[in-house]
Amino acid sequence: MSSHLNPPLLIFPVLFTLLSLSMPSTSTSSSSSSNLLSFFPPEGGLTHLVVHNKTGEVYLGAVNWIYKLSSNLTKLRSHVTGPVTDNPRCYPPPGVQSCPHDLVQTSNINKLLLLDAAHNRLIACGSTSQGICQFLRLDDLFKLGEPHHRKEHYLSSVAEASTMSGVVISPDIFGEGGKLFVGTPIDGKSEYFPTLSSRKLMSNEENADMFSFVYQDEFVSSQLKIPSDTLSKFPAFDIYYIYGFNSEQFVYYLTLQLDTQLTSPDASSEQFFTSKIVRLCVDDPKFYSYVEFPIGCTKDGVEYRLIQDAYLARPGTRLARSLGIQEHEEVLFTVFAQGQKNRAKPPKESALCLFTMRRIKEKIKERIQSCYRGEGKLSLPWLLNKELACINSPLQIDDNFCGQDFNQPLGGTTAIEGIPLYVDKDDGMTSVAAYDYRGHTVAFTGTRSGRMKKILVNSISQPALLYENVVVSDGSPILRDMLFSPDHQYLYTLTDKQVTRVPVESCEQYTSCGACLGSGDPHCGWCVLHNVCSRKDHCERAEEPQRFTTRVEQCVRLSVQPDTISVTMSEVQLVLQTQNVPGLFAGVNCSFEDYVETEGRIYGGRIFCLSPSTKEVAPITQDQGDQRVIKLYLKSKETGKKFASVDFVFYNCSVHQSCLSCVNGNFPCHWCKYRHMCTQDASDCSFQEGRVNTSEECPQILPSTQIYIPAGVMRPITLLAQNLPQPQSGQRNYECIFHIQGNTHSVPALRFNSTSIQCQKTTYDYEGSDISDLPVELSVVWNGNFVIDNPFNIQAHLYKCRALRDSCGMCLKADPRFECGWCVQDRKCSLRQECTGGGNSHLPLQLAEGAGWMHATSGNSRCTHPKITKLFPETGPRQGGTRVTILGENLGLQFRDIQMGVRLGKVPCVPIEEEYVSAERIVCLLNDATGYRVQEAQVEVCVRDCVNDYRALSPRPFTFVTPYFTRIQPSQGPISGGTRVTIEGSYLNAGSYVSVSIGPQPCYFKRRNAREIVCVTPAGLAPGGSSVLVDIDSAELRNPEVKFNYTEDPTVLRIEPDWSIASGGTLLTVSGTNLATIREPKIRAKYGQAESFHNCTVYNNSVMVCLAPSVADSELGFSETGTGPDEIGFYMDNVNSLVVVNETFSYYPDPVFEPLSPSGILELKPTSPLILKGRNLIPAAPGNSRLNYTVLIGETPCVLTLSESQLLCEWPNLTGQHKVTIRAGGFEYSPGTLHIYSDSLLTLPAIIGIGGGGGLLLLVIIAVLIAYKRKSRDADRTLKRLQLQMDNLESRVALECKEAFAELQTDIHELTQELDGAGIPFLDYRTYAMRVLFPGIEDHPVLKEMEVQANVEKALTLFGQLLTKKHFLLTFIRTLEAQRSFSMRDRGNVASLIMTALQGEMEYATGVLKQLLSDLIDRNLESKNHPKLLLRRKITVWLNCWQLCAGEPLFMLYCAIKQQMEKGPIDAITGEARYSLSEDKLIRQQIDYKTLTLHCVNPENDNAPEVTVKCLNCDTITQVKEKLLDAVYKGSPYSQRPKASDMDLEWRQGRMARIILQDEDVTTKIDNDWKRLNTLAHYQVTDGSVIALVPKQNSAYNISNSSTFTKSLSRYESMLRTASSPDSLRSRTPMITPDLESGTKLWHLVKNHDHSDQREGDRGSKMVSEIYLTRLLATKGTLQKFVDDLFETIFSTAHRGSALPLAIKYMFDFLDEQADKHSITDYDVRHTWKSNCLPLRFWVNVIKNPQFVFDIHKNSITDACLSVVAQTFMDSCSTSEHKLGKDSPSNKLLYAKDIPNYKNWVERYYSDISRMPAISDQDMSAYLAEQSRLHLSQFNSMSALHEIYSYIIKYKDEILSALQKDEQSRRQRLRGKLEQVIDTMALAS
Repeated sequence: MSSHLNPPLLIFPVLFTLLSLSMPSTSTSSSSSSNLLSFFPPEGGLTHLVVHNKTGEVYLGAVNWIYKLSSNLTKLRSHVTGPVTDNPRCYPPPGVQSCPHDLVQTSNINKLLLLDAAHNRLIACGSTSQGICQFLRLDDLFKLGEPHHRKEHYLSSVAEASTMSGVVISPDIFGEGGKLFVGTPIDGKSEYFPTLSSRKLMSNEENADMFSFVYQDEFVSSQLKIPSDTLSKFPAFDIYYIYGFNSEQFVYYLTLQLDTQLTSPDASSEQFFTSKIVRLCVDDPKFYSYVEFPIGCTKDGVEYRLIQDAYLARPGTRLARSLGIQEHEEVLFTVFAQGQKNRAKPPKESALCLFTMRRIKEKIKERIQSCYRGEGKLSLPWLLNKELACINSPLQIDDNFCGQDFNQPLGGTTAIEGIPLYVDKDDGMTSVAAYDYRGHTVAFTGTRSGRMKKILVNSISQPALLYENVVVSDGSPILRDMLFSPDHQYLYTLTDKQVTRVPVESCEQYTSCGACLGSGDPHCGWCVLHNVCSRKDHCERAEEPQRFTTRVEQCVRLSVQPDTISVTMSEVQLVLQTQNVPGLFAGVNCSFEDYVETEGRIYGGRIFCLSPSTKEVAPITQDQGDQRVIKLYLKSKETGKKFASVDFVFYNCSVHQSCLSCVNGNFPCHWCKYRHMCTQDASDCSFQEGRVNTSEECPQILPSTQIYIPAGVMRPITLLAQNLPQPQSGQRNYECIFHIQGNTHSVPALRFNSTSIQCQKTTYDYEGSDISDLPVELSVVWNGNFVIDNPFNIQAHLYKCRALRDSCGMCLKADPRFECGWCVQDRKCSLRQECTGGGNSHLPLQLAEGAGWMHATSGNSRCTHPKITKLFPETGPRQGGTRVTILGENLGLQFRDIQMGVRLGKVPCVPIEEEYVSAERIVCLLNDATGYRVQEAQVEVCVRDCVNDYRALSPRPFTFVTPYFTRIQPSQGPISGGTRVTIEGSYLNAGSYVSVSIGPQPCYFKRRNAREIVCVTPAGLAPGGSSVLVDIDSAELRNPEVKFNYTEDPTVLRIEPDWSIASGGTLLTVSGTNLATIREPKIRAKYGQAESFHNCTVYNNSVMVCLAPSVADSELGFSETGTGPDEIGFYMDNVNSLVVVNETFSYYPDPVFEPLSPSGILELKPTSPLILKGRNLIPAAPGNSRLNYTVLIGETPCVLTLSESQLLCEWPNLTGQHKVTIRAGGFEYSPGTLHIYSDSLLTLPAIIGIGGGGGLLLLVIIAVLIAYKRKSRDADRTLKRLQLQMDNLESRVALECKEAFAELQTDIHELTQELDGAGIPFLDYRTYAMRVLFPGIEDHPVLKEMEVQANVEKALTLFGQLLTKKHFLLTFIRTLEAQRSFSMRDRGNVASLIMTALQGEMEYATGVLKQLLSDLIDRNLESKNHPKLLLRRKITVWLNCWQLCAGEPLFMLYCAIKQQMEKGPIDAITGEARYSLSEDKLIRQQIDYKTLTLHCVNPENDNAPEVTVKCLNCDTITQVKEKLLDAVYKGSPYSQRPKASDMDLEWRQGRMARIILQDEDVTTKIDNDWKRLNTLAHYQVTDGSVIALVPKQNSAYNISNSSTFTKSLSRYESMLRTASSPDSLRSRTPMITPDLESGTKLWHLVKNHDHSDQREGDRGSKMVSEIYLTRLLATKGTLQKFVDDLFETIFSTAHRGSALPLAIKYMFDFLDEQADKHSITDYDVRHTWKSNCLPLRFWVNVIKNPQFVFDIHKNSITDACLSVVAQTFMDSCSTSEHKLGKDSPSNKLLYAKDIPNYKNWVERYYSDISRMPAISDQDMSAYLAEQSRLHLSQFNSMSALHEIYSYIIKYKDEILSALQKDEQSRRQRLRGKLEQVIDTMALAS
């Protein structure tokens, strides 16, 4: 088994390779592996590790090697153990006895590595030679012995490294009693290997007793085997030994085994595992003391049951106290993974748990005591095949009890539960070790991502503390063996590639006291005077007080006074106070960072230092701004280390350039007002009144009214200020500086006094007529550059009235301070003095209005000529509530101007004040308009009153509409919401506001237009229909017929395959439930920083196919054994539960290819194959799915042969330079360019020269040489090809078998995915009934209206009444059946006609049928005759009265067969196909073909999107047309679509070139009387071509005069004539149609197999034709689900959409009644009766002829496949046994295994029906009456009666005499009535 090739930890995917982890504790640190010692053996493959507990030397077990390393991991010795010539099936191994199996070089995996210190040797057990062991001397790994010749020497051939465990028991003082306990899985080979045993360890390795069982007699021995009964029931059962140890007088094992209670015996079912603790007494050679208990632990309701590793240790003081045990007692640390599934790939979530050995022993003792009291059973199902009861016995059971020969072996019934200490959800813990450090218990766990977690466990009542996380390896999982060095300073960890020595602490990584003591590491404390974090024993004089601290609050604290000084102050006395400092007797210095160090003097517990001198301060503070913070350190003279620090500040006043920043700082600075400078020394200011200390005294400009200046107008500017200094002699006066659009303008200013200043009169301007006002930076300076503070950032505003104020309204709404008004005469916005009609500019503003200049401040202004420019929305519902937005000009200046002036026609619209924008915008709320009849109206706005100058009308009217909606698409979605739905209707974009609710919840609005509203559904309250409510403004739209149906949320059950490569792009099949409710599901993956998505295609509710997302951009690495992403999940609307799913998924590294050559160009001959070398080509993923490669040479794919490290690529004839591209899933890489040079030997000139000079002889020699060279090259090529073929033949055969099945996974639903009940083209009842009742007759009289004379109608009515007399009808039928000339066809016809005539009398017809059936059974039993066909036909008809229930699965089967057949080649002539269920219709050859994707122009509408269709290049043109029609008219009934023969196929190239393709035309190739039908390959149609179906034109033979065709044809003719003819292929059933004119025979893919022109070279490429029979199996596997679905639907009372039809139950009860009446008890007879009535009469007919039920076309290959299914169906209904052998027909053999299962279904179906409650005659009558009513008018009963009457005439005398003889008929005078009918009819004719 492949699963045993590697140790399981190599199989485990490396689920997380994280560079940084977020940990639960803030103090967690994460350290890197860069400084750790490691040993990397070049071969890798490490499996086990042991450490010598005295010398500290390390021994490693690996694949094929054993190593000895020193304690610092340098290699001392190595010893080779493999590879070995072996075969795991050879028992005993080949070295002992010759073996019939092939021997190969097999790697020897080290499975057990144990120190036998007493004998100074190492025991190393491997996987080869059935698991023998070597004894190696510890000193030099010299091989002391390798016992291998007895069966006790073979431990187990399982090749998994970490599943075996051993415990060495040292000998006593006399050297006796050394033994080895071994536990191992056995892989089902219980006859060879015990799973648990104890073996003798002899001091001499060659001793014959070495490894023999400690005890053995004929009854018992020191071993335990897995019983064969257990293995036959659970073939996968095994026991995996995880950890073994010796405690007191016992040996314990922790094991993982299959849980036989939870796992069902079915091989394909899910496997569950359970962890057990096993105990044996060391001195119990008979294994009577064997006890086994389930073990695990639970945290917060989550169970952890998969044991990963364990470690026996002693607790520290604190933990022991918390557990209530002594420190010397042992505890067991364990790591469990969550749940009970996936032993090989357990979930990431894992828990560290703790058990006390005291508790384990108590639980075991309690169990033994209760059993010896006779309570319960032994409870060990895997070992005891029946439940044995415990036997009562008076024995005293104490702690040392070692069992008796009864009450053993014993199993625990309840699990021993551990104490959960720490849960890790992400990393997946794999190993554990623990020890006690100074009373602290420290646990170390290794993880799957190659990290080691350090966890402090001091109490079980408080959570354990994860305090450090060390990166040990590059993402390889840490294996179980994790061991301490003898001094506990280091821990050795193991991965498959390296062993690493990790220190148990790395205290030195913490650089501060707080970080050190806050880390939580119990090893670390702060060594104060050395200023370092270390262990206590690494700190000098650590025992002295306060020199070594372990608590954060004991860290040194330091303070200094003063803590700030100016840069101008030097050598200031500083006083330092300290806390938590040890004695500083050696003295101390003060250090100002690394700049200056000054002497420290200690007085009275305080330290005195001087600050640096002026010269020393300069480098510290230069260019550092107004303050420089540095560290002031105390430095011990004893250690030379700085051990305490405090912040110290130098401040610099002179940096400040303004008064306010100077005096408002944090330091004591002064501002000199007249010198304009900041200083620390007040005496620097020249006189007292110039010194400023507070911000109030600073010179500064104050805010006054805003400054507005019209552009181009001369104005002075007056500013308020305070404390303005008076310039002294020699100082320059004040100026105002303006910064306008990047230019600086200086204006002289006048200081009135200290509080006021005026910038002199000047004009200002700025560029830009689109800037209405421009804020301008303004500053006041004096003495050239002394800037007065402007704390309020006062600015001047320049403005232009005209800018952006084109209308009166815009002008008047401007800020009144701008002094802009509307000049009526000039119709522009201007200043008053600029208005020509403005009159006296000196008048007050209000008075100027009348003179033609309006200003807003007048309060009563209004603008004329309002105008509406835009209106939205322009439609709305009549119910009102629409917010109408009106944009325009001059729409009032104040809200009251228009408050009452807006209306739509007569409907008021109420303006909303908050939304009103003066002059520009009105938003109003429309009133209800339901009483208003007009459809549309203009919007009218009146400013104050409605006169012409103040009234505006909208340019476009507002329209009242009635919105409504008709449906919602999609109409269903998950209950979590998030479905994007479209509500369809009309006028849905009306109004201003829309709200949609589904049920009571709002649907989140996305967008809308007139025809649809799109919104996203909310979460539903419960599954089922919810009403859809739409409100548009005040209109409430309701449609009770439109419902949105909430379905249960989709779930994902599994992803197959469960892996991809890092680049993704591979196909994944996702199984789940309710998937079809999601429109656009996406798969997502996240790994590190990389996150990506891919769309999925849903096939049905339970299957969708996704392309794996790529995580190749992740910064994290990928392990070759698979790496789990951080998250894998799906975006499915709002179904949050699927964003991350709990499925195991692995990413394997992308393949890596070497470049073709260093230059990137490789030269090759045309015949040499290209070899692409690389690694990771085949991901080491479990399962059958493989990575599919495509290699393109240029655009041409080549034929690939794949191996582990290379791709061999053979290409068709190419020359020239071509880029090579390799693709696999989403991975694409180009290794370079291939230059294929032509290998013609000689150039033309050379040949001419040689010919001229050398003559004929030379030519002959050359010819011979060429022939020889070609021959030898051919021979080389053939040899290469043969070698390849030899290597690949087996895989090709297997591939052939698997190919179809693999294709199914992705393709089969393409056709059927869109089918639901509505998409199935059922025939109407009438057509269906006609096809069943009168097969083959298209135009039957009963379908036509009959022209009859009145008396004929009267006679037929009378005759119809006669037929409804039961006695007459029975006599009529019996008389006809008695006539010899009454043929089988007549019987069927009469039965069908009677049923047609009685369509309206179903109840009566059923009574007649019952009577006939009863008579028939009576007659049959009397005469032993076969039942009559007439009766069978009647039953068929009766059954046809109820609706076909299996329509969908039958149609799915038909579609699947059609789809599957058409996926491969189908011969157009013989009907044979590559995929078939019928052997007769199977192409038994390899047909080379390629799938082409064609784009078909829609024949209905050229502008519609093109339809993409997949065809094969070997398809004939008619076959292509059929496929195109299938795709274009998918889902439409066959009878309603055009026929292929009526259409032409047109290949379009560019706009003009169009070629008609035909099966036969002038280019058709004829070869020796064989004419081959044209295919796409013949025309060389390329992938992605555009084609069109056009109505039929003249034959291509006749349109050669068409220039387009001729031109194109000439292009093709030269090309086609030179192409070699395809391989001549054979057909087993040739159907050769000779061409009438020329005598040529047509062929397509296969010719008649015995024709003579079969080419010799063809055989090389063929395999034995019987190989192709496996395709039947592949096709069967492909269609299996559909066949199963059909049969299950037919033979199930539960699967039907509706209840079981009453007719079946009624009839089966009737048959049972008849059987009871005739005392027939034979079950087979009853079964056969029922089968003859229902399945064999009705269903077989329907299965073989689906065209009876559906409007479809059935071709011969589909017919052949359906016949095989129908045959299987018949066999399933039969009760006889089918004896099958190798000569049986393949269609019987194909389903031979399935038929017993189907028979069970049939029997279950019949018994289910018989158990159903009986149907009363009244119920049946009611049902039949309803059926009659439904189908009353389907047929013309007059025509039917007329047809039946013809039989009355034919057998008139016989019928009349029969009526005469029968007494009942005489009593009813039936003869007279019939004669009356005959007479009337005779008269009429």
